[in-house]
Amino acid sequence: MNSEIRNLEPKALWNKFADLNAVPRPSKKEERVIAFMKNFGESLGLATEIDAVGNVLIKKAATSGMEDRKTVVMQSHLDMVHQKNADTQFDFDTQGIEMYIDNDWVRAKGTTLGADNGLGVATIMAILESKELAHPAIEALFTIDEETGMTGAMGLEGGWLKGDILLNLDTEEDDEIGVGCAGGIDVTAKRTYKEEAIAEGKIGYTISVKGLNGGHSGMDIHKGLGNANKIMNRLLFDGFENFGLQVSEVKGGSLRNAIPRESFALIAVDGIQQEAFEFEMNELIKTIKTELVITEPKLDIEVNKTDVPQNVMELGVQEGIVKALYAAHNGVYTMSASISDLVETSNNIAKVTIGNGEIAIECLTRSSVESSKSDLVNKLRATFELVGCDVTTSGDYPGWAPNMNSPILKVMDALYLELHQERAHVAACHAGLECGILGQNYPDMDMISFGPTILGAHSPDERASISSVQKYWKFVLETLKKIPKK
Repeated sequence: MNSEIRNLEPKALWNKFADLNAVPRPSKKEERVIAFMKNFGESLGLATEIDAVGNVLIKKAATSGMEDRKTVVMQSHLDMVHQKNADTQFDFDTQGIEMYIDNDWVRAKGTTLGADNGLGVATIMAILESKELAHPAIEALFTIDEETGMTGAMGLEGGWLKGDILLNLDTEEDDEIGVGCAGGIDVTAKRTYKEEAIAEGKIGYTISVKGLNGGHSGMDIHKGLGNANKIMNRLLFDGFENFGLQVSEVKGGSLRNAIPRESFALIAVDGIQQEAFEFEMNELIKTIKTELVITEPKLDIEVNKTDVPQNVMELGVQEGIVKALYAAHNGVYTMSASISDLVETSNNIAKVTIGNGEIAIECLTRSSVESSKSDLVNKLRATFELVGCDVTTSGDYPGWAPNMNSPILKVMDALYLELHQERAHVAACHAGLECGILGQNYPDMDMISFGPTILGAHSPDERASISSVQKYWKFVLETLKKIPKK
């Protein structure tokens, strides 16, 4: 299947993408892809360096006639989100991504595609390898761990880069020029509890929530998509309130930056309540499906009898956690007052794990306004601390403030109009981009972000538009030709 990908145009880009996707590269496990990039740079005879945290820098001199232009930093991240469908057998630590063509889209078989940000990486690789394309001096920066903490960008030291302009190739709409982004912070609530032996007369059930779209917890947070953890908790709350449902285990979601698509629970109720419980659950399931029929048409919720669990949560802790999860904010918190249709602040209740006497609730809070981000973090902290959780924060990173007077923005805005006879959408986004962090050590660098159209990022429905990649590739090449003089 990947051979079909290699025949797509532009072949230089798609071949590098296929090469890259053959290398396992989940976040925080980038050793193989770092070595892959090092070997790639050295095989071209280009100066190749790796810094203390694992970022890779490959330098290429300007082509003939472009020596007087400003040096450009072309930047993308090496890691990818590793998400798969529950029925997909795949090991992200050992396997390369299996791709196929679906009309105008390139997709992966039951997993994330890695177009975020692999197409950016492949773009830079193709330009580095080319002997024909015109460009100024290039510093190709490949950062690590963007998806789960941005530790690569955070660890990048000042002075390593000499470029004047940074082209971040990590935006996912081909008619957009990015000039700003949200910052983010991880919020984690934990506590322990005593397990109680199951009483006589109980029956066991499994509850599964599946079939949700999932998606990027920043770019897709405003779309009204279902959150598997919130849906599961709604079922648990109703069962507890009406039938004394007891929780043994809950496992929902996997990554902070992905809207959770699946959740699974093991519970128990009194045997004498069986008929009424099953009727109530079926009615609630119908209600939830009706509410989400437009945004989540494939939602599948099942309640099935199973063996009775041996242990359940102590009742007082269970009541507090179920109510806290109901109260905890998920989704859009505030919209921007200064930029139309931009989400300012949001939270994703990304992962809920309950079992063996331990509770862990993992969130990712995003905002383009630091005070609003702090406000929502405090709201979450208060919610979970009221039920005895220890709440910690980590991975705090800043947003990227828009500069509407950016010289490279003016160049690219005019170029887009020239190429397409319409204006590009100049915008900030609610995702986290590395530009804000890089700007702390390189405050004078002129930054912009753009990329091809990618839909469903951070989910197994991730797909990249073939025609959009062609459009974007031309925009990249023409931008490099128009880099201003020093």
